[in-house]
Amino acid sequence: MSVTAKQSSPAVELEVGGRTVRLSSPDRVYFSARGETKLDLARYYMSVGEGIVRALRERPCMLHRFPDGVDGQKVHQKRLPKGAPDWMHTVEIYFPRFGRTADELCVTELASVIWAVQMSTVEFHPWNSRCADVERPDEWRIDLDPMPKASFDAVRRVAQVARGVLDEIGAVGWPKTSGGNGLHIYVRIEPRWGFTEVRDAALAFAREVQRRIPSDATTTWWRKDRPPDKVFVDYNQNARDHTIASAYSVRGNVEATVSMPISWDELDDVEPRECTIATVPARFARLGDPHEGIDGAAFSLEPLLEWAAREPA
Repeated sequence: MSVTAKQSSPAVELEVGGRTVRLSSPDRVYFSARGETKLDLARYYMSVGEGIVRALRERPCMLHRFPDGVDGQKVHQKRLPKGAPDWMHTVEIYFPRFGRTADELCVTELASVIWAVQMSTVEFHPWNSRCADVERPDEWRIDLDPMPKASFDAVRRVAQVARGVLDEIGAVGWPKTSGGNGLHIYVRIEPRWGFTEVRDAALAFAREVQRRIPSDATTTWWRKDRPPDKVFVDYNQNARDHTIASAYSVRGNVEATVSMPISWDELDDVEPRECTIATVPARFARLGDPHEGIDGAAFSLEPLLEWAAREPA
């Protein structure tokens, strides 16, 4: 894919896959820790283009926008911002809680990502279902969320136990850093079940992980009731309209950290805070995308739903 830039003061025009995306205010500082700008953000996403498009492809996507940089106010954008070019794809989503619909971005190409950056998007939060059938997820998400006194070593230990359980049930997990202090593991699933069933399966899995490593893991729902030194195995990220930052999404913090895909062999050595828009492009150029094969075989949730049926209410 050809990606070039040409100056058209004061804006920049970026040539992305045969489309031209105009980037206004390219020198606006978005990440104050090292002074990275809006243009730096756009160039980062272009450098990992294959990976970010794979992570977002044909999924409804909520945008986290920071019009004044990450030190400013965050805007949770469900509807595609006004002024989008006609080649942008959307999908209509109904939100029962509000009795409203919204046309959400549905990424099909890198230019869509860069246009969202032009509209001050930093984070991309896709659904775990595809636009063709938004009510049937094809992705199960395991979110390992450490409490304030839990170390990343504890996250590593819980992740390895989760991997062992996945191996036993014949599922393949694809890990990535969260961009914060946690870890996400994605599993491709057959799109045969609704959000309620996927969440039930995720809860049954989380409880099994907790049973195997109770010293580090918890499934206690209310944050105030969780032990401060445990890792919460968050099953609710599989509920309808619950999203987490995608693979390769930049996070809205001043260090410009990235939610970075890793291999299982890297788990013991990865330092999440070192994965930033300044470091990930060279890694991507050197190693490619560890999630390249994620869209292979899909897992049936039937074993986990059998576990869920045996769990006490």
